[in-house]
Amino acid sequence: MDIIEQIMSLESHYHWLIIALLLGIGEILVPGVFLIWLAAAAAVTGFVAMFIDITVAGQFTLFGLLSLASVFFGRRWYLTNQVESEDPLLNDRSARLVGQTVTVVEAISATSGRAKVADGEWPAKGPDMKKGTTARVTAVEGGVLQLEALEDQNR
Repeated sequence: MDIIEQIMSLESHYHWLIIALLLGIGEILVPGVFLIWLAAAAAVTGFVAMFIDITVAGQFTLFGLLSLASVFFGRRWYLTNQVESEDPLLNDRSARLVGQTVTVVEAISATSGRAKVADGEWPAKGPDMKKGTTARVTAVEGGVLQLEALEDQNR
């Protein structure tokens, strides 16, 4: 007998437990905090099918209801128990720029200009500044840097 025939010959509760295991492994390989809730639903369905004689249709219904409930309560739990990040601005590049020192590469006015940030250029605006001025980013609005000139250059 090959492996597929062996698996198919198992009782249905083992199928649910194998599915739960595969979903758990899937959550580890592709973390998204979603498959774990389906794995929990499959595991509970497997344990219920192990101790209670339930039809296959009943098992699928139970799995569906448990999946909905576990995803709902899991999502609710994550919304009320925020995980604190060591770097809350990790995926917010523009917010990370606030406070950075930049160099003006195209004269800045209240409506236009460009500034060099690391190895790239960003649109910028602020008080009038000429090319070569060193400035500080005070805010980022719609991808446009709001700049202020550094004090030592106003002398």
